[in-house]
Amino acid sequence: MKIIPAIDLMEGKVVRLYKGDPNKKTIYSDNPLEIAKKWESAGADMIHLVDLDATLGRGSNFEALGNIAKSVKIPVQVGGGFRNETIIEEALEFAQRVVIGTLAFKDKTVLDRLLTTYGNEKLVISVDHNDGLIVVNGWQQTTKIPLIDAVNDFRKMGFSEYLSTSIVRDGTLKGPDLEPLKMVNQIENVNLIVSGGVSNIDDVIKVKELDPFGVILGKALYENQVTIEEAKGI
Repeated sequence: MKIIPAIDLMEGKVVRLYKGDPNKKTIYSDNPLEIAKKWESAGADMIHLVDLDATLGRGSNFEALGNIAKSVKIPVQVGGGFRNETIIEEALEFAQRVVIGTLAFKDKTVLDRLLTTYGNEKLVISVDHNDGLIVVNGWQQTTKIPLIDAVNDFRKMGFSEYLSTSIVRDGTLKGPDLEPLKMVNQIENVNLIVSGGVSNIDDVIKVKELDPFGVILGKALYENQVTIEEAKGI
């Protein structure tokens, strides 16, 4: 299981939101590059970079994403507001993987074209959920699509890489919401990254029991409730 620290950017600063609410943010650093290098030296397997301003449609940290990705030696996965082919293409010039959420549910034609062009290893489908139902548009809109149905549909298209965040747990430190993910992780040829709610090393152990592709560490890491070294050691 890969240990993947998250670096969420808002106005160039490293922040964590509570349940995805931009009005409930905590700023942890105004130097994201320094944070990325810190997590890299701690032994992270990959860095998950998120442009929250782009997600919410109120700005861009794209240049910062590129600078960070080019400055570390470990793989970088970028997400947040990647809703057209051009920006995904530009991001893949510096990032190893791009997370696609809203676009994946809105335009299957474009998605299929991207899959043909880049293959499934570079494209990560974001299947974020609110109590098992898919959410899109920066978590502002809950759909009626069950998580398991969404993954099965994308799997049939040929996608293998997935990221699933429980928005009711994200930033809460209340533990991960594992029930909806157990079924997803049993689907053949699905590499799942689990995100949202991890609060301590015990939670990391619980996630590892699912045997997913990776786990994202966010607030718990920034609040010193878990370390990358601890997580790597289990």
